[in-house]
Amino acid sequence: MDLKERIWTVLEDVLDPEVHVNIVDMGLVYEVNVDADNRVSIEMTLTVPECPMKDEIVEDITEKIGAIPGVRGVDVKFVWEPKWTPARMNDAAIEEFKRQRSPV
Repeated sequence: MDLKERIWTVLEDVLDPEVHVNIVDMGLVYEVNVDADNRVSIEMTLTVPECPMKDEIVEDITEKIGAIPGVRGVDVKFVWEPKWTPARMNDAAIEEFKRQRSPV
């Protein structure tokens, strides 16, 4: 597995703290780039620009990606176009939402 693939895999361990679904399945991560010096840049969005959990998400990403051997830095950039909509969620995220909201 190359470094970029490893980063995507690790990002699946980063949960949106409000909905408890990972940010990849939620469709929040738009792009991952690794430069020649193994510095990682991540372009992503949030469900809403004023998300109160923004700093917590960035901290989790930075900690988890920074722990990958060889990574020499992590930069998270938020973009608001294209705007996030529930249509960006994959099937796993949709199923988790249904599971969380179904009566026990």
